[in-house]
Amino acid sequence: GGGGGWRRPHGPLQRYYGPSATEAAEAAPDPTDINGPHFDPEVFMTKVRSECPLGQLLAQEAALGREIRALDSDMQTLLYENYNKFISATDTIRKMKVDFRHMEAEMDDLAANMAAISASSARVSAALQDRHRRGAQLAGVQALLRKLQALVEVPGRLRRWAGTEPARALRCYARARAVLRHYRHLPSFRAIEDESHAIMADLARRLRTRLRYEKLDPKELTECVEMLLQLEEPPEELSEEFLSQAGARLEAELAALEAELPVSDPSGTAATPPPASDILDFVDRGSSAFVGTLCQLAGSYRARVDRYLRALQTFFLGCLGDVRQALAAPRPPGKEGPGLPDLLATLAASVLGQLKAVLAYVQLFTARDVAFASLPYFKGEFCVAAVREGLVVAFVRWLCRTARGFADGPAERGAPAAPPALLLLLARLCLDYENSTISYILTLTDEQFPPQDSGPSVTPGPALCAEARAAAQRLLDHYVQVQGAAVAQMLRKSVETRDWLGTVEPRNVRAVMKRVVEDITAIDVQVGQLFEEGVRRAQSSDSSRRAFSVYSSSRAPGRYAPSYTPSAPMDTHLLSNIQKLFSERIDIFSPVEFNKVSVLTGIIKISLKTLLECVRLRTLGRFGLQQVQVDGHYLQLYLWRFASDERVVQGLLDEVAASAAHRCLDPVPMEHSVVELICERG
Repeated sequence: GGGGGWRRPHGPLQRYYGPSATEAAEAAPDPTDINGPHFDPEVFMTKVRSECPLGQLLAQEAALGREIRALDSDMQTLLYENYNKFISATDTIRKMKVDFRHMEAEMDDLAANMAAISASSARVSAALQDRHRRGAQLAGVQALLRKLQALVEVPGRLRRWAGTEPARALRCYARARAVLRHYRHLPSFRAIEDESHAIMADLARRLRTRLRYEKLDPKELTECVEMLLQLEEPPEELSEEFLSQAGARLEAELAALEAELPVSDPSGTAATPPPASDILDFVDRGSSAFVGTLCQLAGSYRARVDRYLRALQTFFLGCLGDVRQALAAPRPPGKEGPGLPDLLATLAASVLGQLKAVLAYVQLFTARDVAFASLPYFKGEFCVAAVREGLVVAFVRWLCRTARGFADGPAERGAPAAPPALLLLLARLCLDYENSTISYILTLTDEQFPPQDSGPSVTPGPALCAEARAAAQRLLDHYVQVQGAAVAQMLRKSVETRDWLGTVEPRNVRAVMKRVVEDITAIDVQVGQLFEEGVRRAQSSDSSRRAFSVYSSSRAPGRYAPSYTPSAPMDTHLLSNIQKLFSERIDIFSPVEFNKVSVLTGIIKISLKTLLECVRLRTLGRFGLQQVQVDGHYLQLYLWRFASDERVVQGLLDEVAASAAHRCLDPVPMEHSVVELICERG
């Protein structure tokens, strides 16, 4: 058509969306424009007869005839090609008219039924609301009464079990002791505590009497001392009585063996040696009695070390529980809780302090006033096998396995998964152990418990550091996968729930893209609290303003890339595959490094790869393609600064755009200047 007013230079938005309503109204109508909306045949014929000579009239008549025949031919072709579709569409519309009448009536009935159900539900809820509240209160009272009943029954259970099952009585008292002490200010609880304390004091006296006056075998002796320790008896007195009892038993068994030896004749004549069978019986009795008792008593030291190891493990799990509770605790508005660096410092200091305390307790076994502590065969075995390997190395390995279990072991059915912040914190803890803590702990242990030159072999420090680093790497990789899956889930839902064929012209960036940028920013802040920045690849002069086009220079077909004119028709897929051959391969799930930009790059790669795979499964219209173009440019504006290499983000977004163009039925991209204006406005 000839209306040239809207072709005058205007802004990018006006060039794209056409003239405004005001300009269209101000443009004067032209009744002689055969392609215009105001065409008038009479005015046109009058003007042509008065202005054009006969030859021009004949030429214009021939041209109009050719255009009419061409239009008729196109219409017939279109009709022939789509005849079956027209018939099918007519039948479908006829069926829809009938079906929608029935459906409308059914929907009216359904709406009436739902209204009646809602009214009935509201009446039932209103009638049962007070009963429900009362039932909840009664359930809470019942649970409290059960707990009170259990506390009231504690003295009776202690009295019943103290004589026959003292270990069971101790477990019962240990469960109730903390509660009774906490509510001691209440008279009823004070009476229960006093009665329970009296029963346990009587049990302690009986155990003391048994320890002092009865002949106990090594196992019974060890159990008796452990129960007295649980009753908070003085450890110094118990150790003296333990050693006294053990020494007396060994001396008695040794005296019994000496009594069986043949007595020499006072006149100097050698005694007749016993038969060989008697010698074998003597050796057997000595091995089963004296040597067996000695081994059991020596094993009690190792059992004590094992108890310290279990105590360290319990303490660490308690600290982890406190950290999880601090991470999950709700924060009042305007009040922030402890940050990740504070939680990490508290956890590391608590565990290290507890380990030092345990080493101080174990060091009492090697004190100078202990006679056997200076013997090489005891000190070498005890310092290396029991303390260094059985306590320190075993605890460090258990800590690494426990931390790694949050990433390796699947969560139990119904059990909450570990929060991402806990994975990040444990990864930093294991990395700190690898860098400094393990070396410090082993040096401290070797100073307090020096190993013998000829003693058993020890676990080298680098081997423990390698285990700690492997645990840290696994935890950090799992953190990237968890956070990447969370962002990818948002992108997947946003693609799957949108009608990309019937969408309207893009006017704004979709809200989910803004949410993705916000979440990536929050993750950047979280990771930055515990890990260093890392090294970024040199950026381009203006990364945030790079052009994000549906067709890159190597992928664009000829109609959208004037600078590239192929000599023969080429498929877009072929160009895309050629481009991939010369581009750097992007490994999506590669292990990350221990720095912030590497972690963020891993999360961004997982997110954008998910977006790419989701777009490949959709069919898009023209405006759907343009919306992908706008969203991709918005992500490019903000995500490049989080990645270690901006080309990773650009490459994945280019693949998203190319896939969207291939899946589009009418691939007409939006002008880049318009895309920039929409993203800046968003």
